[in-house]
Amino acid sequence: MKQYKRDGALATGMSAALQMLRKARAIVLRQGVAPQDADDVLQEAFARLEAYTRTHELRSREAFLVTTAVNIGRDHARRRKTSPVEAGELDLEAIADGAPEPDEQARAQERLRRASAGLAQLDPTTRRWLLAQRLDGLTFAQVAANEGVSVAAVEKRVARAVMFLTKWMDGW
Repeated sequence: MKQYKRDGALATGMSAALQMLRKARAIVLRQGVAPQDADDVLQEAFARLEAYTRTHELRSREAFLVTTAVNIGRDHARRRKTSPVEAGELDLEAIADGAPEPDEQARAQERLRRASAGLAQLDPTTRRWLLAQRLDGLTFAQVAANEGVSVAAVEKRVARAVMFLTKWMDGW
């Protein structure tokens, strides 16, 4: 007999919870929440209700659930208004891929191989000075100070290296 009473109490509790959820859903829908979003809003509100009741006492679970669901619905509406893309109208096929096309990638790799071969043609000192100035961002004066030479020497060598590489890469 006790088992039956316990099951009956459980059924009564579930029935009350279902009525509470139906009422909250109806109110949320009247507040302007889209029908496809209403269940998500209610689920989030119910999760908040359950978390809150673990540490707090409530006079009315239904009032808490309805108030929370309405507030969540308003938050969703606010986010939709400020969102640049409406949910559901996102067409993934229309989004352009920022990566270069395969033939462009192949040409870029070939240009890199050609530039690398041109750099290999430079003597080691010129290559080191050019890379320090162009890639590392050092000034001519900094390169000169590091190498113990004049600024004019660095400028001349780097200028010659740039001219050589420009001709080397011409047509690529």
